[in-house]
Amino acid sequence: MKSMADFSRPGSLYGAVDLGARKQALEAQARREAAGPEVASSVVDVTEETFTSDVVDRSMTTPVIIDFWSPRAPGSAQLSPVLEKVVGDLGGRVVLAKVNVDVSPQIAQALRVQAVPTVLAIFQGQVMAGFQQVVPEQELRRWLDELLAAVEQFYQANPDARPPAAGEEQGEVPAGPPADPDLAAAVAAIDEGDLDAAAEAYQRLLARLPGDEEAKMGLAGVNLIRRTMTADPADVQRRLEDPADIDAQLLAADLEMASGSYDEAFSRIIAVVKRTSGDDRDKARRHLLGLFDALPGDDPSLAKARRALSSALF
Repeated sequence: MKSMADFSRPGSLYGAVDLGARKQALEAQARREAAGPEVASSVVDVTEETFTSDVVDRSMTTPVIIDFWSPRAPGSAQLSPVLEKVVGDLGGRVVLAKVNVDVSPQIAQALRVQAVPTVLAIFQGQVMAGFQQVVPEQELRRWLDELLAAVEQFYQANPDARPPAAGEEQGEVPAGPPADPDLAAAVAAIDEGDLDAAAEAYQRLLARLPGDEEAKMGLAGVNLIRRTMTADPADVQRRLEDPADIDAQLLAADLEMASGSYDEAFSRIIAVVKRTSGDDRDKARRHLLGLFDALPGDDPSLAKARRALSSALF
């Protein structure tokens, strides 16, 4: 089981915001524009508020390269301009998303970035590859070529997923039922960073359709973010030294869940269920069921955890 040290906030990423960061970002944008429209249109500065639209959504059709950088890291000053140049040369086949870890630390935390510069490739919402060092331009071009080859293999195996080529019209698609207004409101609220409004929209939808899996997952995800967004992993680690601190165990599981360590999160709470009784046991059980809602019903981690919970209870 992972220690909370795995989710610690490295000083290089979570210190005070560099007062020169804004100035450097503006200078970088001016440099991209001077390099030509290919570079300017393929590079975007990403914040916690725009991560979903600029990275996750765009990655569903185009590979997104995330450059985790800091104005205080010499390696970033070496790597970032080369990345921008190489991505610009690809003519829109790849998008470069730049994340200043001093300004947007939660993105780095969620993707478990421990140092800068770090580069990750995202496609179809999943991390495909990455590296954590300064690399020469030739090696970077070779890495991107291999990435694009893997993307092409995906489209050959899934031709229906391939987006239309530039200038090519999308085929006629039969009109389907309109999107549920509460679901649309929840998505819009998340894009705007209003988690309370998103939770209310999901709750309205569940009041009408209690079995809607998308709404259950959405509400569970929003609640998970609200519980973890201000959590200090170092403080949680300290509290875990007290076996009677059930809340620390549950928050530690939340942090593991938020990082994608589903099995570890479930195992942690099931261990609490096994060694407790009464109100503490019921609290842990209900918390675990809430985390279950964050995954689709056919997820293998969920099936395994349900069996383990049943064994722990009976």
